Amino acid sequence: MKIILIPTDFSSNAMNAINYAVKFFKYQRCEMYFMHAYADEVYSESSDMDTADFGVFKDEVEKKVDGALNKLLGELKILSPNPRHQYKTLSVFGSLIDSANDFVDDKNIDIVVMGTKGETDDQKLTFGSHTLQVLKYVQCPVLAIPANFEYVKPKKILFPTDYMVPYKRRELKLLCDLACSYRSEIHFLYLSNFEKLARRQEDNKMFLEGSLQDLTLMFEIVDSEDRTDTIKKYIEINDIQLLVMVNSRHSFLESMLHQSTIDQLGLAIKVPFLVMQNLVR
Repeated sequence: MKIILIPTDFSSNAMNAINYAVKFFKYQRCEMYFMHAYADEVYSESSDMDTADFGVFKDEVEKKVDGALNKLLGELKILSPNPRHQYKTLSVFGSLIDSANDFVDDKNIDIVVMGTKGETDDQKLTFGSHTLQVLKYVQCPVLAIPANFEYVKPKKILFPTDYMVPYKRRELKLLCDLACSYRSEIHFLYLSNFEKLARRQEDNKMFLEGSLQDLTLMFEIVDSEDRTDTIKKYIEINDIQLLVMVNSRHSFLESMLHQSTIDQLGLAIKVPFLVMQNLVR
């Protein structure tokens, strides 16, 4: 059974991510937790309150959040009455990142799913601030769904890699299970000026092949000066439905995520984006 955490702020973008998640995992036995962390909204609205008024206001927000989560649960049971899925809700007085990380550890979460943007929906940004923080800091795979993206079966998956790090079996198994459900092709894209792989790269490539041996794998090497532009063009030309990247130390993705904003690099993600953290869990 997959255990999935889906943070929500009850926005249309968050609901779109939820709709995608229940369809994307329709073939998997899942326990899905829908979480709303509400500390930020309490503190932002209560700066001038005394202790008694703060407590009352906090209780009011908690009741409002619980009501919204119960409403969401009712809608989901109508929208997706999948016997493979169990739906649960969770309201937390804490920050999103801390609450998500604690819950990931406590429940041994397999994957977090959320929209690329939240309630603010700034059109100038690829990722909202909360999503960017989750991608950078939450210690498990994260699947980010672009605003207004309509679900399509992920028949083609793009996995850019330099073959320099040995990926973790648990995260590759997650990818394998998902890809097997849809009989997906996985396109490994090596962006380099050198065609010949070093011995370490060859070993890591063989490990990938062994871990994903039940799937159709395609390996390509592209000479590229602009990696972000090459990835975007590859997605468009090859009709890719899911982008997979690994956030590990000194990786290309790490350098992207640790910019002041990922949007400075111009990587406007238009397909769902699965980030694997490559951590021992």
